[in-house]
Amino acid sequence: MLGDELADSPGLVRAADLTTKAATNAPTEGRVMYAGMRSLPVPSDPVARLWHSATMLREHRADGHVAALVGARIGGTEAHVLSALEMGIHPPESFGRIHHLPKERLAAVMEGLRERGLVDTDGRFTDAGRETKQRIEALTDELAAPPYDALSPAELDELVAELEPITARLVAAGSQ
Repeated sequence: MLGDELADSPGLVRAADLTTKAATNAPTEGRVMYAGMRSLPVPSDPVARLWHSATMLREHRADGHVAALVGARIGGTEAHVLSALEMGIHPPESFGRIHHLPKERLAAVMEGLRERGLVDTDGRFTDAGRETKQRIEALTDELAAPPYDALSPAELDELVAELEPITARLVAAGSQ
């Protein structure tokens, strides 16, 4: 998808170096998926190293997201309902990640969210539900920041700049 020109570019190598620096400098405590990824050897090939390091950063963020959800007493199916609502999917039970679940289970999840005041009788966000979702996302962002503390502001700017043509190429190729 990247093509030889971009895959062999100095910008990709630099992006791999900076991403690896960030990805290998965060604490692993409470981050089981990230810790698992950190235990694997970092590839020497720049494309593989960039992919591996981006995966470590994704898992670091995901572990923090799970912690934020648990702290808000939001379970997995509930999290999908809240995400569906945030994306404007209604009814949220039709969301692709949960639509296949038994109707009784989805009804129980929705009833639990209603009882907690997070969704209304129509299955839409209440103010409290929207605030809860925003609080979870803000905490997720905060918990995802430590790896990037390993980079100077100039390095962080450089990383973003080096990732832009890579992102553009992947998007143009249909990657999401």
